[in-house]
Amino acid sequence: CCWSLFAEQRRQFSVRSAAAKRKALRSSFPVLELPLLPIQRHVYEANLRNSRACQNKYTELQEKVRRGGGENAVIRHTQRNRKLLVRDRLRFLLDDDDFLELSPFAGMGLPYGDIPSAGCLTGVGRINGLWCVFIANDATVKGGTAYPITVKKQLRAQEVAIQNRLPCVYLVDSGGAFLPLQSEIFPDKNQGGRTFYNEAIMSAMKIPQVALVCGSCTAGGAYIPTMAEEAVMVHRIGTIFLGGPPLVKAATGEEVTPEDLGGARLHAEVSGCVDHFAWEEKEAFDHTRNIISTLNFHLPEEEEEDTAKRKAAEEPLHSSEELLGFAPRSYSHTLDVKMIVSRLTDGSRFQEFKGRYGTTLVTGFAKIHGHLVGIVANNGALTYEAALKGSHFVQLCDQRDAPLLFLQNTAPAAALTLSAAETNSNRLKAQGSMMSAVACASVPKITVVIGGCHGGDSYAMCGRAFDPNFLFLWPNARVSLAAPGHADSLLPADTKQEEEKKLNEKLEEESSAFFSSGRMWDDGVILPQETRKVLRDALDIIKQQRHQLSTEKKQPVLLRM
Repeated sequence: CCWSLFAEQRRQFSVRSAAAKRKALRSSFPVLELPLLPIQRHVYEANLRNSRACQNKYTELQEKVRRGGGENAVIRHTQRNRKLLVRDRLRFLLDDDDFLELSPFAGMGLPYGDIPSAGCLTGVGRINGLWCVFIANDATVKGGTAYPITVKKQLRAQEVAIQNRLPCVYLVDSGGAFLPLQSEIFPDKNQGGRTFYNEAIMSAMKIPQVALVCGSCTAGGAYIPTMAEEAVMVHRIGTIFLGGPPLVKAATGEEVTPEDLGGARLHAEVSGCVDHFAWEEKEAFDHTRNIISTLNFHLPEEEEEDTAKRKAAEEPLHSSEELLGFAPRSYSHTLDVKMIVSRLTDGSRFQEFKGRYGTTLVTGFAKIHGHLVGIVANNGALTYEAALKGSHFVQLCDQRDAPLLFLQNTAPAAALTLSAAETNSNRLKAQGSMMSAVACASVPKITVVIGGCHGGDSYAMCGRAFDPNFLFLWPNARVSLAAPGHADSLLPADTKQEEEKKLNEKLEEESSAFFSSGRMWDDGVILPQETRKVLRDALDIIKQQRHQLSTEKKQPVLLRM
């Protein structure tokens, strides 16, 4: 019995090894020759001016977020508490600075104030060559206290780990929940307690989790390292307890130091809550990297993989900087979406599917840094024919296990009214068919909102509710039920002009890409010229799960002694 099990494991290993060495089929997709025409120049330049203004806003927010909790908080963190800043910690943890950060603008412009990066950095980076999700508290922001948006960001990072079967590393330095907002943090299904539920489910799914305690780990946060598969703790910096020394004194009158109550020595030598003791932070990161190297992944040989990618990936014929002029400032400033496609794909090559049918939706196959993808891109309203075509193509990609890339720029009007629905029932049925195809497709999906994300069309184009693996916005993007200036499509015919104006102003403010990203309706705002690089990373990340040797759920969650 043992021998047969061993033989089966060897067979699976050899199959996976052979799969890693296979070469992709050669492709000779047609080149999209789409230079900018003189008649399009005025639209291009208007878009370019808007894109530059949006990029200035992006840079301004980026600088604000990088400052964390401000100069005084940084000094207190580094000099008084003698701790590394969160981005310095990531430099020790990750192989390089080339990581995919998720939702960096989360927490900005909220009703309860600005919470830069929602008080924690999340993303996906390489550790010993392996893509891993990281969730790193920034204790310079409100002392590492968790706000509702902090919890939402952490849950989204765990969701990314689950969807893509990525190991997850927690860098814990948190003071627990922000009590004045406890009603928005503690009680509901997708709030604080969900973090610990996810930890248990991920362990049962054989998704590895490692916790590094490099600061306070108080109240609910204390469960994170105790539920992780392995935990590392730093001497005199890390502490784990449900209630700190002030709470102990208030309850019992006993005076106790943080180190004696829940320091690294106590938990490494007495309680057994942590598995690795570190004298300083750098040593803790060495421990963590060593733990990652024990995980059961078999990656392809780096040199072979890099060589294959270099051979397969041709740069687009046109500069990615030109995408700034193709990012529409409004729906009326939209140029042919194939001009965008040609600046994203390898060699500007694109094998179009049903090119003469349902032309307001562009579908077809292309390669991005050697990865085959099926592209679905808005090129006008999602008509009956376009929706049928989209449904067909999505199912075709699902049949061929080709990841889907949605380039979303939907029509600005709201959903159809009842009377319009009665006369456009075929269109509604076709859109419903496309929504079903997108929802049920088992292949990975990536969505980039390059213009508008409005109304029911956005669902068929794999909006946030349809669970894409990643969803990014360009800075010019708009996310709302109807686009600004189209409030009349939402209101009764006898509505006063003042009310319509008021709603349009509200739509103008609330549809901004930065408003959306501040509330975590996406995985981040990305610059158009960086889209190809972001897509490369996302596709690499999605592909990694095939290299994990054991993925079946055969036993319950690993329980700590």
